[in-house]
Amino acid sequence: MSTLLAGIDLTPTPASIRAARRLTCELLRSWRAPHDEEDAALLVTELVANVVDHVGGESVLTLELSLSEDWLRIAVVDGSAVRPVVLGLSGERPRGRGLQMVQAIAARWGCEDHDGGKRVWVELSPPGL
Repeated sequence: MSTLLAGIDLTPTPASIRAARRLTCELLRSWRAPHDEEDAALLVTELVANVVDHVGGESVLTLELSLSEDWLRIAVVDGSAVRPVVLGLSGERPRGRGLQMVQAIAARWGCEDHDGGKRVWVELSPPGL
């Protein structure tokens, strides 16, 4: 199988969360990816929402998707070098559980430096693996 790649620049605004989710679902369908579309959409939502919530500003975020050997990789690149932190559960915080969901759904995830900012990525394994 060849590698399929897609990337799109978005502004870090709430509207981009919905757009990234929609684009991801459309790509998975067009690629005939075997992965759970709702899992992928949730992961994209969390990654893009983190940029909107914690980076924002005038910067641009880039959504990257690739499918190779039935592994789906989703990444979000932004201009902030501040790395995401997995927070513990707290009744005092109404939010902050997104990366816990990412850890539960993704086969692997991580963060790497990228041009003065970072790339946060997740991978979904082929179904049945």
